[in-house]
Amino acid sequence: MKNKFLLLFLLTVTMSVKAQVDPFKKGSVMVFWGWNNARYSNSDIHFKGDGYDFQLDNVVAHDRQTKFEWGTYFNPGSITIPQVNYRITYFPKDNFGITLGMDHMKYVMDQDQVVDFKGYINDPKYAGMVNNGKVDLNSGEFLTFEHTDGLNYINIGAQKYHNVYNKKNIDVFLSYGAGLGALLPKSNVQLMGNERSDRFHLAGFGLDARAAISVVALRHIVLQAEGKLGYINMPDIKTTLNNKPDKASQDFVYAQFNFGIGYTFNTKKYN
Repeated sequence: MKNKFLLLFLLTVTMSVKAQVDPFKKGSVMVFWGWNNARYSNSDIHFKGDGYDFQLDNVVAHDRQTKFEWGTYFNPGSITIPQVNYRITYFPKDNFGITLGMDHMKYVMDQDQVVDFKGYINDPKYAGMVNNGKVDLNSGEFLTFEHTDGLNYINIGAQKYHNVYNKKNIDVFLSYGAGLGALLPKSNVQLMGNERSDRFHLAGFGLDARAAISVVALRHIVLQAEGKLGYINMPDIKTTLNNKPDKASQDFVYAQFNFGIGYTFNTKKYN
């Protein structure tokens, strides 16, 4: 009789284990939506076109956060206005994900700054704004420069997940990985009296390293906080309209923090 009870107990435990699902099991898919903050290193920006070829050194820029309002952040018609991240992850192996996503960041050159100038400008009006190898950008007449719709990093990445806490309805995972991709900014630039350029253009590439903590509730709902360190290189930024050859180039490193919510589909039972 004791043996029968022991066998029944073991069978019950085994069935209970089999009934559990791993949120990041092989074959699972996770969708994710979040919001980001970014910090950028100073950048040398090189401008070249008909009648000018110059570089502005150590240009300072920041991101541009959208003021929090429920109607902006959660209205389907305006949810892409803030700085957002969205992605889809497929798990070809247990706890190993391949991600396709986009980081919609914003990059705005600080207007209130004086920067070093190297090169030449043929137009005497704008050449006269250069004094002792420096140019004051404060008025905006010489240059306004931003990627605000936005600094779009379309990337593919890979992450390894480690379960560090496991209870019936809560799991905690730590993950790390890397990514690479293309930059498709919508650059808003007005340079030396030219008509303002504001259009999407494939401008360069990016690389990143990423690490995150993910809290999974009920095996499906994912709350995730992630940090990224990355490098962006854009050798072909459009600065004028009408397909003129004018362009700018820059590269910089960045740090990004994002937080958001995801959901896992097609989770598998343990074998």
